[in-house]
Amino acid sequence: MSEIVKLIQGSEEWHNHRALYRNASEASAMLGLSPWMSQYQLWEIKTGRRLQETTYPMQRGIELEPKARAAYEVSTGNIMQAVVMVNGDYSASLDGMSLPGDLILEAKCPMKGQDSETWKLAELSKVERHYELQIQQQLMVTGASYCHFWVYDGKVGVLVEILPNHQDWELLRSGWDAFMKFVVTDTPPPLTALDTVYREDEDWREAAEAYIAHKEAAEEAAKAADQAKTQLVALAQHSSERGYGVAVCKFWRGQTNSKQEVRVTVTRGEKQPC
Repeated sequence: MSEIVKLIQGSEEWHNHRALYRNASEASAMLGLSPWMSQYQLWEIKTGRRLQETTYPMQRGIELEPKARAAYEVSTGNIMQAVVMVNGDYSASLDGMSLPGDLILEAKCPMKGQDSETWKLAELSKVERHYELQIQQQLMVTGASYCHFWVYDGKVGVLVEILPNHQDWELLRSGWDAFMKFVVTDTPPPLTALDTVYREDEDWREAAEAYIAHKEAAEEAAKAADQAKTQLVALAQHSSERGYGVAVCKFWRGQTNSKQEVRVTVTRGEKQPC
């Protein structure tokens, strides 16, 4: 059963609310399809290891949202109200919902405006998959008949109408169930390319080059040590021989079909048998 929760979006109470629910804005990250957030990063947020960051594009979108909604209302004649709704474990923070509740609004204000992929696809009546998943969860939570996806550049907008897709609803439900097992068991999902930060600063370059050089030198030293060890074993003629800080011991293990083993150690002046 869907119900409205009286919360101001962006408030501390709203953030506390989001920590308890499966949120529509997290749907694409939960499925590993977000261009900005990985499953691992969402897992960090859900387990309290990471705070939800508000990036500049996100902040810009928040600031433009009232203006985008007003422009949409002028363009369509629809009166919309921003609300937060829940349905079971699922939550959706809506940019707008009509008074009858049959229509919801999702507004996007891309940084590149009409040059953005979001705008160009909207002109073709298409929506990027990560936004489509967000909208489908909003439709699932609210029970609305359709959604208007409104892409706004600060002056004008383009609109795409999206209907419920029950196959996506099943995908979302099963995806959330699988993802929440990571959260409940405190088991991190696999890392992806989104979890990798590529460093090009001078400090990293110097440390990386030093590590590579020392590792290569260590590998060469290990190879040389193995060769010297082989030579020492070949020179040893008795069960226990030592000299110049190195001991070579040969001994048998087992009683029948025993195998001779060899131990080479650095004695550091010690005189006890190896």
